[in-house]
Amino acid sequence: MNPSLRIAVDIGGTFTDVAIANSVGAIIATNKTATTPDTPTAGAMDGVKRALSDINAGFADIGGFVHGTTLATNALIERRGAVVANVTTQGFRDILEIAYERRYSQYDIDIEKPDLIVPRSRCFTVPERIDFKGNVLTSLDEGALESLLAQLDACRAQAVAVCFLHAYANPAHEQRLRDLLSTHRPDLHISLSSDISPEAREFERLCTTVANAYVQPLMATYLAEFAEEFARAGLSCPILMMTSGGGMTTLETARSHPIRLVESGPCGGAVLAAKVARDAGLNRVLSFDMGGTTAKLCLIDDGLPQMSRQFEISRAARFIKGSGMPARIPVVEMIEIGAGGGSMASVDTLGRLQVGPESAGADPGPAAFGKGGTGATVTDADVVLGNIDPDAFAEGRLTIDCDAAAKAVCNSVAHRLSMDAREAAHGISQIVDENMASAGRMHAVESGKDLEDRVMIAFGGNGPLHATRVARRAGVRSILVPPDPGVGSAVGFLHAPVSFEIVRSSYSTLATLDSEAINALIDGMIAEAETVVRGGAPEGDLETRRAAFMRYKGQGHEIEITLPDRALCDEDRAVLLTHFETEYRAQYSRPVPGMTVEILNWAVRVACRTIRTDDKQNTRHGRAGRVSSKTTIVCERTGKPVDCDVFQRAEVQNGMTISGPAVIVEPQTTTLVGSGFEASVDRHGNLRLESQDREVVPS
Repeated sequence: MNPSLRIAVDIGGTFTDVAIANSVGAIIATNKTATTPDTPTAGAMDGVKRALSDINAGFADIGGFVHGTTLATNALIERRGAVVANVTTQGFRDILEIAYERRYSQYDIDIEKPDLIVPRSRCFTVPERIDFKGNVLTSLDEGALESLLAQLDACRAQAVAVCFLHAYANPAHEQRLRDLLSTHRPDLHISLSSDISPEAREFERLCTTVANAYVQPLMATYLAEFAEEFARAGLSCPILMMTSGGGMTTLETARSHPIRLVESGPCGGAVLAAKVARDAGLNRVLSFDMGGTTAKLCLIDDGLPQMSRQFEISRAARFIKGSGMPARIPVVEMIEIGAGGGSMASVDTLGRLQVGPESAGADPGPAAFGKGGTGATVTDADVVLGNIDPDAFAEGRLTIDCDAAAKAVCNSVAHRLSMDAREAAHGISQIVDENMASAGRMHAVESGKDLEDRVMIAFGGNGPLHATRVARRAGVRSILVPPDPGVGSAVGFLHAPVSFEIVRSSYSTLATLDSEAINALIDGMIAEAETVVRGGAPEGDLETRRAAFMRYKGQGHEIEITLPDRALCDEDRAVLLTHFETEYRAQYSRPVPGMTVEILNWAVRVACRTIRTDDKQNTRHGRAGRVSSKTTIVCERTGKPVDCDVFQRAEVQNGMTISGPAVIVEPQTTTLVGSGFEASVDRHGNLRLESQDREVVPS
């Protein structure tokens, strides 16, 4: 048998999504099952077996397997990781305590400091010193090992984050300490800053290494169990992991760099949205992914998601930069808020209706799921509003309890605000939709962009259901809902390349750039990245992207500049200066003449795409839920009941126009065509929802 199927598994906080593609990349099966938080592999296995059964296939037919999970993210947010100690250069014990030497909220007298995982009592030092050029000033004192081991034993450390001063320039001391610790304490999980984040800036480098060490034992155990369970079931191909940078990597790399798995699931959605945008010829897009636990919004320009070199983990103040734990890794830049189908609604002591960020999760989930949940959630509100057909939800495999949903809405909100269930559900919907629209507007403003001329690409289990309502508030007039939107992130995994990115610090001014030395550095980085990529994609052409991070002397942050795809020469100094000034002008209006330009970091990204997908041949098999031809919903504009048509998505063909309000049902989600919108199907199979209002204003 020739294994030709490729399968993707995305384990989210509420649901686990599965998508299967055939040899030409067409999606032929999808499945959505409830996540099993205590044993995530069990839910994934159930979903995979169901999807394979739908197409009469087995594990022997699978030739490619991609996996993404929120396990690392949740462990960091919920603080369920290992007991971590850190080891730094003598005299620099308080890197975490000092941090940026500033308050993220200048005038907040009750400011809550970010939780950086490692308390001062578990911060240790050893004598050693290397300068920023990599020269050894003080050799590593191996005689200090005995004392260090005693300290690690006393605090019962399970993992160690090693971050020596300027180890990015010379990792020898970190590597030697790792070897010594491994010899004397083989059960310790050890993360080196020179491996995890070999960049200047000790605070960010140490935080990234600490976060990696914190989740490494958990992820190593989970990934081993996941691989073993599927191997026992008959899977013979390698399992690749989705990374936060929008690519795939091997299990071995994921075990050593689990920090790169943070946000892996949401990144799959951004990859899907970028592909949909490229196929549709859209240059300016807002990706909108609303799942069961969170909503994620991402800006996509010219077919590429907005990228970042840093993000923050578990902010103390949700919308204030600097209030979380920084991590410097390649990541698709998006804003994520606690606004999903499972987000809880409540009334505070001042009588104000609030939604999220707390979630009912997968267990017990919304009250409508009949699994013991009693609090009102966004999904319960949607059931009360009539937006979810109880007979068609989750392909009919999950029974929706409409009475339980109405009771939860009444008990949690309606009775406290002297409303009926319908009015309270309408209020819950209004609040959560405005929360998501506000997050999108804020993300755009922080990026120096706007939303009004963008097309929204909506997916996720709840994205199409809320898309027109969020778009109206965000000022967006056009929406695309791709095929199989309910498992959008899993589908995105199948479009992602096997890739790996490396960033290293090597300081130079542009005027004194040593092109030979930099070429040697870049060649070494490319070779290292190629080794990782070839582990997951032994064949296929490789694509290499090179970049430099440049700034004016005295500035605190750099601008990323793309380098030529070749060795640098002295004549490239003028080219780099031109590119830097062009990018600087785009971000800050005008360059600063006569200033010295510095280059701090160098980056390479090596990628190999193993298959080109063909969405025009979408032949997904699956059971469609039974729906009626008419239903009654609550109009999102007026809050009043209104009759509307219900369509099966498979029956909506080219040339049809559906005027809102209307409901379009498919196996894993529902698209609500809001009042004032018209729906049609484009040549790629996307639902296109267009606002017919002359002006888009908040309802």
